[in-house]
Amino acid sequence: MSCKHRNKTRSIRPTQRRTVAGGFSFIEIMVVVVIIGLLAGAVAIKVSDYVDKAKINRARSDVATIVNAVEAYYAEHGQYPTNDEGLSVLSLKNLTDPWGRKYQYNQPGPDEPYEVITHGADGQEGGEGPSADIASWNLDDPQ
Repeated sequence: MSCKHRNKTRSIRPTQRRTVAGGFSFIEIMVVVVIIGLLAGAVAIKVSDYVDKAKINRARSDVATIVNAVEAYYAEHGQYPTNDEGLSVLSLKNLTDPWGRKYQYNQPGPDEPYEVITHGADGQEGGEGPSADIASWNLDDPQ
């Protein structure tokens, strides 16, 4: 009889085994979240550099297009648009810079018969990088 009792206590069915719940600890999840945040921050910084460069390139292209339109106006009318007429006499649709401000037209310009200018991201005269002035007289200057 003692033999029977011993066999019953030793045999455990496979369905009766205890299972440990799997998953990640709070610390592991937080480490992953921090790593993802750092990677996202690095990507955002790189993307903002490209956005700034794209706006600068668009502004340079816009100023060049406006200069061509001013020269075409001169060829047709024998004079440059006056300050009162401004750029509105040109048949151009978009006369706002990538930062949402109107391109400025001055006739005469500092060293040329006219100038077309935008003051960059900060809207102030001078500056560097995205805040640098982009004008008809400095289109060839590398920035």
